[in-house]
Amino acid sequence: MWGLIKRFFHRNRLMHRLPKMRGRVAKDEPMAKKTWFGVGGAAEIYVEPADAADLSHLIKTLPDEPLTVLGAGSNVLILDGGIPGITVHLGKPFSYVRVKGNKLTCGAGATLREVAKTAEKHKITGLEFLSGIPGSVGGAVRMNAGAFKQSLSDRMVALTAMTGNGDISEIDPKEMNIFEYRKCYLPDDWIFLEVVLEGKRVRDASVIRDKMAEYKKKRESTQPQGVRTAGSTFKNPDGLMAWKLIDKAKLRGTRVGGAVVSDKHANFLINDKGATADDIEMLGEKIREKVHREQGVKLEWEVKKLGVRK
Repeated sequence: MWGLIKRFFHRNRLMHRLPKMRGRVAKDEPMAKKTWFGVGGAAEIYVEPADAADLSHLIKTLPDEPLTVLGAGSNVLILDGGIPGITVHLGKPFSYVRVKGNKLTCGAGATLREVAKTAEKHKITGLEFLSGIPGSVGGAVRMNAGAFKQSLSDRMVALTAMTGNGDISEIDPKEMNIFEYRKCYLPDDWIFLEVVLEGKRVRDASVIRDKMAEYKKKRESTQPQGVRTAGSTFKNPDGLMAWKLIDKAKLRGTRVGGAVVSDKHANFLINDKGATADDIEMLGEKIREKVHREQGVKLEWEVKKLGVRK
């Protein structure tokens, strides 16, 4: 009870300290419906900035408050205790895709599917692999998302971010060694605002559609469809495949509460029957422990855990 009272007063003090925002502000915002797993507690303070200036004003006013950025919620596990401090979501004002020549300027809030479809419409190839990756551009930058042996950084020629002190930074990713497989080495408190991706013009968009259809067929044949999942749970260790390690440990179908390892793809965890975030986290840790004990490999979470336990 005392913990609830303290959180109540902290939330109210934080709301009082917030600067006047032009975007949306809410307290105790439910997060479960904003994520693909469909689990997790509430955000103490939830903000959707009106634009980059609105976001900068927030950061400069409250530099010491914990700030969490939530994208499309596709590759995150929000814990059952919710997210303390301020949670920022870059919504509609950041959800644009603009085309000039063979380059696409993409706001952080745009989905990867929107990027791929826009590239197809303008007959720009090289971005087809993005079509089936769930999530937004900003989140994809943070984890250097990819599929079919391709990564977002392969096509990135410019990046705009907001630093931890609220300033704008323009980055040339080709001149800075900031990306590796499923990793970005820019500071965790930087917020990505926009990227420029480069493809190649073609005469006939059918070649793009054919490649996207091929990728879709491969995904549907190997990955669970129509279920609550965050996609690949663990990163592939160097030279190894996470799903093969999990398979070797005979963990397909393993269950903790409402969470289960997919029978179709062993690296996918599913919210099958009203799972909690705790169920999903415990199942993931059970997998990591058994794979390490039996095969000597430490699996690293690809799904990002946000917030605190209940």
